[in-house]
Amino acid sequence: MITEGTEGALLSPERVAEAQGVAERILDGLNTALLDQEELTRLVVTACLARGHVLLEGLPGLGKTELVKALAALLGLDFRRLQFTPDLLPGDITGGHVLEEAEGGRRELVFHEGPIFTHLLLADEINRASPKTQSALLEAMQERRVTVIGETRDLPAPFYVLATQNPIELEGTYPLPEAQLDRFLFKLEVNAVERSTLVRIVTERRAGRPPELSAVVTLQELEALFDATDSVFLPKAVIDYLARLVDATHPGSDAAPSRVGDYVRYGASPRAAIALAESARAHALIAGKPNAGFDDVRAVAPSALAHRLVLDYRARLDGVGQRDIVADLLESVAELVEEPA
Repeated sequence: MITEGTEGALLSPERVAEAQGVAERILDGLNTALLDQEELTRLVVTACLARGHVLLEGLPGLGKTELVKALAALLGLDFRRLQFTPDLLPGDITGGHVLEEAEGGRRELVFHEGPIFTHLLLADEINRASPKTQSALLEAMQERRVTVIGETRDLPAPFYVLATQNPIELEGTYPLPEAQLDRFLFKLEVNAVERSTLVRIVTERRAGRPPELSAVVTLQELEALFDATDSVFLPKAVIDYLARLVDATHPGSDAAPSRVGDYVRYGASPRAAIALAESARAHALIAGKPNAGFDDVRAVAPSALAHRLVLDYRARLDGVGQRDIVADLLESVAELVEEPA
């Protein structure tokens, strides 16, 4: 039951506990598929509850593809995998019209849906496709629809793009345009595992075969989980904090720390503030809280903000990365500020 509060709708303890239980079932399944990557899987589920897209960056063989396949299986959603290559065309993603013979010998153009018409699309090695092909995802990722030859078609709901890319293999790749990077709720780094985890993989996963997974939630439970996420309370003080964080990413802001002025060319867009708000709600719900706090914003800020910052050449020369800038922001921007009397 949702009750009305002074500033919005508040979730009852029973509703929070029920939603947290569903989210934990998804988390347990992902942790079974990907060993000892609890922080990564929690952020993936957070993005899922916030209905945002995720860019996974890591070296080959770390389980990026298996993570996406496991998520689709656990959610019981339609899943398609698309391998991005330099010769891939926009129509290979969206689909297109094919001339077919109809009744009476007439010929007419019939639209054949592309792989993007699914619930969860794995865009494997997304940076290997040309900018023209990557642009086919822009409308789909933002508006959940596709326009081909002037005709717009809605995509299934929910719709996620989970993309992968290799951070070191740059030959034959195209950097993602900022407009596309900004459409990813999170950019997550998939790191190598420790020795003890390698022992478990060799022992428990013969020939690297992942465990067989099945759906742990129904469509009704998933929709209820989305509703609960939307109902998580976001206090005005937390909204003010995340707004000041985003504002401080711009070099011209009075609140910007010194390294923002030194190394950042362009700060985060308003879409970053929306990403912080929605992912903080989801992060709070997974933790069993009916309202989001400053700690939830801080937990999701590196994944939601770093890839949206455009650094200049001095940052690379001095070895300063985007996550270093976000760490400075979290240290310098106060959670609460005193308002003038």
